[in-house]
Amino acid sequence: MSAAVLRGLGVDLTPIGLAELVERAALQTRVDRKYVIPLAEVPALLADVAERARILEIDGLRSFRYESVYFDTPELTSYRLTAYRRRRRFKVRTRTYLDSGECWLEVKTQGSRGSTVKHRVPYLPHHRTDLDPGRQFVDEVLEQERFTTGDRLPFSPSLRSRYRRSTLFLPGTASRVTIDTELTWDDGRHELSTPALAVIETKASGGACEADRLLWRAGHRPARISKYATGLAALRPDLPATPWRRTLRRHFATE
Repeated sequence: MSAAVLRGLGVDLTPIGLAELVERAALQTRVDRKYVIPLAEVPALLADVAERARILEIDGLRSFRYESVYFDTPELTSYRLTAYRRRRRFKVRTRTYLDSGECWLEVKTQGSRGSTVKHRVPYLPHHRTDLDPGRQFVDEVLEQERFTTGDRLPFSPSLRSRYRRSTLFLPGTASRVTIDTELTWDDGRHELSTPALAVIETKASGGACEADRLLWRAGHRPARISKYATGLAALRPDLPATPWRRTLRRHFATE
């Protein structure tokens, strides 16, 4: 089953616009669960929620192409903070919405209490692989969050991920479900594509939503996956990867 078929599955779902989705399911405080499942099983999930779900539609499109470029130090400081499960960690990336051309420079930080904060500013798409125009913003955020003390970290592009995303809104629980397909990772030397897999993420303000329960009944359980860390670990088997070892072995083995 191809991702092109998946893109057509949302035709019968009732659409929802971005403004209404944000208003009804902003979910600033939320519980996220991620699942990696065979793409062939996604239609059954959509069929089970079709009467209740609405699908994000923008300018007539119901699936959208994303590209993220991640930046790290030569020692992979950002990656290793996550791999070694440090409470305080950060991530620097550009995110480009390829269909609209919109681009953002983002710095995500996680503090000692586990709270995640995303800082972002608009960015020119043709600079998305170049951090220099945004270095002042990145340095200010990292210093503000006490990851640096005025020293400029030597960042360079470390990984690019591309995928296609559809977003569902489930009114009964005011929850969201994202379905990512056509996921590809590229570190400049190696590339890994996963055309037969889908990464599903549920986002709810409280406990499990109906999509979680459907996935559980089908035998799927939440998986540890980070589009940056898991992707880099899949391409670089020499790196420490304890948090994602089971996910890598089951879904992203390169040998």
